[in-house]
Amino acid sequence: MFMAVSLCEALSVQKKPPDYVVRGFLFHWKTLLHENVKMEILCSVRSYRLTKPRIPHKEKETSDMDVNKTTADMSAADATKKMGSVRYLTVTAMLSAVAVILAAFDFPIPFLIPSFIKMDLSELPALVGAFSMGPVCGVLICLIKNLIHLATTSTGGVGELSNFILGAAFVLPAGLIYRHKKTKKNAVVGSLSGALIMGIVSIFSNYILVYPVYYNFMPKETILAAYQAIVPSVDSILQCLIYFNFPFTIIKGLLSAIVTLLIYKHLSPILKGTNHR
Repeated sequence: MFMAVSLCEALSVQKKPPDYVVRGFLFHWKTLLHENVKMEILCSVRSYRLTKPRIPHKEKETSDMDVNKTTADMSAADATKKMGSVRYLTVTAMLSAVAVILAAFDFPIPFLIPSFIKMDLSELPALVGAFSMGPVCGVLICLIKNLIHLATTSTGGVGELSNFILGAAFVLPAGLIYRHKKTKKNAVVGSLSGALIMGIVSIFSNYILVYPVYYNFMPKETILAAYQAIVPSVDSILQCLIYFNFPFTIIKGLLSAIVTLLIYKHLSPILKGTNHR
């Protein structure tokens, strides 16, 4: 401080300051400059040390949050998938039970078809299942229904096999068409297509599979005579299947389709578990 004052006084009187004053001032100034630079470096290092650990810590915290969020999302997805599987099995079992009950309430249609061929609406629950849970569900309902009916079969399982084939031929195309675009129009188109396919398949399944087994219990002539009692002009089993069984099977499918279209809108929220929304 003394050096600075002396230097200022010498300059104010415009005379050359002593050498010791100039050297002292320069040394003092250099010392101050060195201390300032050193202080700035220390502050910079301290600031860097303080801020450096925060970046990875924040990243780690964010990473942990992302992992926890991903785990939570996966857990929720697994829970939803599990609930969906439970509902799928429950609906399939419930509709299969209804199909078994409806199969027990079959009835003949006199003057239209021989009395040993009976009408039932056991494909109705299978069609409902195909629309609500998918075509595979409808096929499973047909399978379970006929497996249960094997306990009281009188055809050695051939009748049940034919019924399963016809039921699957009905609900599978109907369910596939409806699943493509879930509209009322597609439900109608799918049902009509399924009924037509079931009618066509019934001709071949009965002629190749079912009736040859029936011949062991009832002579072929007796079966033909039952058809001729309604339409005397038929003279072969294949003709009978085309004239009688084909339209009968289509009508059977259409009846199930009509009832399904009437009740499905009310049943769908319950079956899918969306009625609470």
